[in-house]
Amino acid sequence: MEIDLNNKDNSRSLPKPGYYSQHHYEKGMRRSQSTALSYSNMSDVDLSYYEHSNHNETCCSLCKRSSAIFDYNTGEIICNICGMVIHDNMESLEPEWRTFSDRGTKEINSKVRAGRPISLALYDMGLSTQISYSNLDAKGDAINATQTPIIKRIRRWDKISSFDNNNSARNLKYAFEIMSRIKDKLSLTDVVIEKAAYIYRRALVKKLIQGRSTESMVVACVYAACRKLNIPRKLDEISGTINDDKIFAGKCYRLLLKDLKIQNIPIIDSTNYLSKIASKAKVSEKTYRLALEMLTKVKKNHMSYGKDPSALTAAVLYAACQKEGEKMTQAQLAYAGNTSAVSIRHRFTDIKQILK
Repeated sequence: MEIDLNNKDNSRSLPKPGYYSQHHYEKGMRRSQSTALSYSNMSDVDLSYYEHSNHNETCCSLCKRSSAIFDYNTGEIICNICGMVIHDNMESLEPEWRTFSDRGTKEINSKVRAGRPISLALYDMGLSTQISYSNLDAKGDAINATQTPIIKRIRRWDKISSFDNNNSARNLKYAFEIMSRIKDKLSLTDVVIEKAAYIYRRALVKKLIQGRSTESMVVACVYAACRKLNIPRKLDEISGTINDDKIFAGKCYRLLLKDLKIQNIPIIDSTNYLSKIASKAKVSEKTYRLALEMLTKVKKNHMSYGKDPSALTAAVLYAACQKEGEKMTQAQLAYAGNTSAVSIRHRFTDIKQILK
């Protein structure tokens, strides 16, 4: 059947000349946008990537806001203001199997088909390969005695070549070993170590490590991460784990704040030290609750401004012990709070003036 293009009646039923090209272009754009969104979400859990680079894609069509969160259970990007689903059917990052047996870790390791997750606390972020120390081939059979020296030589040169002409990798490996020791001795979480490793990598890029002690810079990075995440750890407590100079570590910490422009650090709250000191000094629950009420009143007074939070907390706990008749010396609380008895004595004088 022939169609006369000059006929006005037939031209009404025909699509516009640019319809097909525009339709395929929009379809391709939607596919590329969804693919880029799914892959970029794999590494950015907090959606900071979308707030900056994909602002239009995460903008809610209902409230016109760009505040969005990602739900791993449903694979959806949801508006944090009104609850509108912005994107759905996202790529799931969870395994497709579940285990219900009592074997636990052994069965999980047998089903896992991927390596360890990427971590900033590893000098290579966990992306490099390593020749196994088990003398077994790909089939699981033992390597014969004639090939064992060759495998050892290959393993040795593979380890050497990973640091060949790469001073930054060698420095990162040494720094993260120190960071791992601090983590074990202070029982820090993985989140703190990841944050500290991120700060150290930024300092290495800015060339702040050159000419300074690596140990002091690591202590400064861990302390900055603890301050940023509002975790009650003192600078001398962190430096004492590796026998480092706390004065130079403090200078490195101030250098990090200045050059890396670390902002929005929360003020140290004395309440965070109270449970730590009370549990270490084995104070009763009744005395602890009384000290918590007293500390709330003390923090509202201007005399507590600028004082050492550990010494102030220990002094409040000492005052609560005296009020409850619990036997506790200043030396015991000073040891539990990692401070001096003289500081507790001075802060106790101020507390008596506040609470009289």
